[in-house]
Amino acid sequence: MRTILIEPTENPKVMKFVADYNLIPGSLELDRSSDISEIPLAQELFNYPFVERIFITANFVAIAKQDTIEWEHVADSLKNVIEDELLANPRIYLQKKKEMYQIYAEMTPNPNAMKFVSSKMLIDGFVEVKSREAAEGVPLAQAIFKEFDFAKEIFISDNFVAVTRDDSVEWHQVMMAVRGLIAEYLQNGGEISNIEPQNHESPVEKIINREYTDDEQKISDILNEYVAPAVENDGGKISLMEYDQESKTAKMLLQGACSGCPSSTATLKNGIENILKQFVPDLVEKVEAVNG
Repeated sequence: MRTILIEPTENPKVMKFVADYNLIPGSLELDRSSDISEIPLAQELFNYPFVERIFITANFVAIAKQDTIEWEHVADSLKNVIEDELLANPRIYLQKKKEMYQIYAEMTPNPNAMKFVSSKMLIDGFVEVKSREAAEGVPLAQAIFKEFDFAKEIFISDNFVAVTRDDSVEWHQVMMAVRGLIAEYLQNGGEISNIEPQNHESPVEKIINREYTDDEQKISDILNEYVAPAVENDGGKISLMEYDQESKTAKMLLQGACSGCPSSTATLKNGIENILKQFVPDLVEKVEAVNG
């Protein structure tokens, strides 16, 4: 409970209600014609018909009353109202409710990567941070790297953060700590990324600065429809990086939890290669990863 002191002024119509901290920067002068939709304290005080004006500055609220009422009859009631309202809104203005982020951890096929899924969207697209040195411009990644020495790579996409660890720890030792940091960071309104996220549909445009050919687009469309949802559900991303028409080889860029995953080669060969052979047999005979 905020303690308020009642302090008379030289003007008998005006009483000061003094707090033990600064209420707002600057000052407010309000009457019954003022817009007080974002000032709950003023709304409550003006419920009293004898309150004519309210002045708020520094560490006090000054109230001007009508002559028909004596302060000795109403000062304590106003003091109680001010104490209650400052408890709910310490800075006078209506406090915006913080977005509630529920974060849960989810294993991925890559034992070194853990996916931390948010109940709310984080970014539209994806951002990949492959090292600590590359984290500039991605405040969330910087916060994770700063707190956890074992963090190697961070991949942020849509509603999740995939963190890749080194061999110094096991996930059961650190999973809760990482989840807690991410949840607290988001809950406190921390910035996620100042870098423009890459687009899910054609990441190759940002990577190698060119458009897909017609054949590449056909292959990419199959990936997006039949492969990408499952891969992204595992905390990763797979995109067509190159296509060799002569050898009918589609080369894939693996990102997030897929990058460095021991099962990624098997996934490429047994899953994605078979899917592409089935849907575009005239285009693809072999699939390779360009980053391992």
